Amino acid sequence: MADLAGDTPFLQFTNVKKTYDHKNLVVKDFNLDVAKGEFITLLGPSGSGKTTCLMMLAGFEDVTSGEILINGRSVTSIAPYERNIGMVFQQYALFPHMTLRENLAYPLKIRKQPKDVINAKVDEYLSLVELLDFGNRFPGQLSGGQRQRVALARALIFAPDIVLMDEPLGALDKKLREQMQFEIKRLHEQLGFTVIYVTHDQTEALTMSDRIAVFESGIVQQCAPPNVLYERPANLFVADFIGESNKLKGVIESVGEDTVEVRLEDGSLINAQKANCTQVGLPTTVSIRPEKLSFTERLGSTGNQVMARFVTRHYVGEYIRYHFETADGTELVVKNMNDSSAPQLSAKDEVALAWLPQDSQALDRPDVPQAL
Repeated sequence: MADLAGDTPFLQFTNVKKTYDHKNLVVKDFNLDVAKGEFITLLGPSGSGKTTCLMMLAGFEDVTSGEILINGRSVTSIAPYERNIGMVFQQYALFPHMTLRENLAYPLKIRKQPKDVINAKVDEYLSLVELLDFGNRFPGQLSGGQRQRVALARALIFAPDIVLMDEPLGALDKKLREQMQFEIKRLHEQLGFTVIYVTHDQTEALTMSDRIAVFESGIVQQCAPPNVLYERPANLFVADFIGESNKLKGVIESVGEDTVEVRLEDGSLINAQKANCTQVGLPTTVSIRPEKLSFTERLGSTGNQVMARFVTRHYVGEYIRYHFETADGTELVVKNMNDSSAPQLSAKDEVALAWLPQDSQALDRPDVPQAL
C-alpha cells in the first residue's frame, strides 16, 4: 500500500457545498484531505450527502461552492472524462453484448492504447481478479461476485488517479459480500490505488477503511480511523450509527482533565471520558458499548456500576446477548462470550453491571444547521 504520509494531500475537498433548490444544503461545508493510496469510506444513512459528494468528485454533479483538487489541480470545472477517475457501481454497469475481454479493453481503446498493450493489460487484470479463463464469456454467464470483480478490474485497468465505489457490494448476499470485501482490500493493498467508497453498512466500513467520514444531514460528524470512531465517538449520532451503544442519561456534575462526573437519573454518580459534552449542569448521555459492560464480579470494586433487572438472553453463536432494564426503564445490553463465564440468570434477577470509566463517553447530539 502507498505511504500515507506527506504534507500535500492527494485529494482535497475545500468548503464544498451543494444545493439543488438554492434554499437547502444537501452538503454543508464539506472538507476532507485524502493521502495518495488511502482508502476512505463515506458512511451515513440515506440522504445524508455521501453519494452527492462522490458524484461531485466524479463530475456528475456540479459543485455549488467550494473546490475539489486532485494532485493539486482543481477539477471543479473539468468534465468527468478528463478527471482520470475509475468507478464501480452496485449494478456493475458492464456492457452485456461484450465479452469480459472486450469490457476490459474498452477503456483502453477509447484512450487509443496500442493493441498489444491492450491485450497484455487485459490478460494482466483478468489474472489479477482470477478470471483469466473466463475472458470469452459474456457478463450474463457469470455470477454476481464474478461480474463485480470484472467491474473492479475495468475500473482499475487504465490506472486511474482515484477509484470511486458507490455501494458496490449492495446487490450481493452476505457471504459473497464478505468475500468481495476481502478481494477489494487485497487489490487495494497490492496496487495502492486511492479509494473513495460509499456505503451505509457500518461493518463493511469498519472492515475495509483506513478512515471513515460519518455523515449526517450533509455534515461530516467525525472522520477518523475505524478504531477511533468505535472507541471514541465524537457525539451521540456517531456512537449510535457506528455499532451498538448502551445509553444512560444524566447531568454533568464536575469536569476533570480527561473525564467528567455524571449524576444519573437514579441519583448514582459515575465517571466517563470527555467527549462533546463537558459543561457542568448540562444534560448528557453516557454511551457504553455492550461488550464493555460486565457482570460485577469480573471488575471487582473498580469502575462504575448500575443495578439492572434481567429480562432475557439471545444466543448468537460465539457470544450471548443479555438484555436488562434499570429501575427507570432504561434498556441495557451486555455481550458475553459463549464460554464457561456465561452466567445463568432467571427472569427478574437483580444484577450489578459494571464498566471502566475509560470505556464510556459523555455525549450530546451534534448541532446540524439546515438552511442555506
